[in-house]
Amino acid sequence: MRYKLLAIFACILWGSAFVGAKIGFDYMPPIRLSGFRFALAGVLLWPLLVYQKVNLKHLNEHWRFMTFFAFLQTFLQYGLFFMGLNKVPAPTAAVIVGAGPLFVAVMAHFTMKNDRMTIKKSIAILLGLAGVLFISFAKGDIAGSGQDYYLGIALLILSNTIGASTNIFVAKYNENLSPVALTSFANFTGGVMLILVSLFVESSNKMPLSAEFFFVLLWLAIIPAAGFSIWYTLLKIPGVKVSELNMWKFIIPVTGCVLSWIILPDVYPDYESIIGILAISSALILLQFSFSKKSK
Repeated sequence: MRYKLLAIFACILWGSAFVGAKIGFDYMPPIRLSGFRFALAGVLLWPLLVYQKVNLKHLNEHWRFMTFFAFLQTFLQYGLFFMGLNKVPAPTAAVIVGAGPLFVAVMAHFTMKNDRMTIKKSIAILLGLAGVLFISFAKGDIAGSGQDYYLGIALLILSNTIGASTNIFVAKYNENLSPVALTSFANFTGGVMLILVSLFVESSNKMPLSAEFFFVLLWLAIIPAAGFSIWYTLLKIPGVKVSELNMWKFIIPVTGCVLSWIILPDVYPDYESIIGILAISSALILLQFSFSKKSK
């Protein structure tokens, strides 16, 4: 039960990132904002590494894995995520990203021996996918969206796919590596990569930086620092299956949509987002019922 509460807390944190990012885009282009966010997130974890007395020399043995992981998760996954979010309304993006567990379940079936697909898993995946497809095309048709909108959807789906692979990598990496150290290194290194790329491909900041921006940036940095530290710790718990843990990520679209409706101007509830949330939430309920029945 404890690991489920931690998973829910991490997912609520991630759900709040959509609002923070949309506010941050008023000040800074997406790749640069993502870079500063993750670089700061890595720095925020340094005191915790000291408190946990993590052996930094021991980390040298894992530098290849950590560098590849930083490139894959922070640079690619979240670079694509911020670029996609910049082109898509926050509630729509929340529903698309919230379908991430579907990608994890499919990938885990082919890569994890103890995490195979079942009939109920398959039904839940199809149900969740139907919700994603519905909101993507319904919102696009209603808004008369052009190529930018559908490019944003494609970038978010690609980000989801890469995110699924990072969960598999962490779960299968059997070496004794501190989850906090991995999170700090991946966030900081990947963040620096994003900042460097942004200098060549993005224009200057959009607005003068204000107190609002720095508050949002700090919050955006706290989210991955805390969220991924919790998540990678949970993935290392014996008996925790990758696909089952990731099903809690269906909480993300609900949190992202509700906070967007409350905080962002000119963003209101609509039936497309609500139907998408209901479809994906139904998938979560079906899978949780299946898992709890199996464990009994």
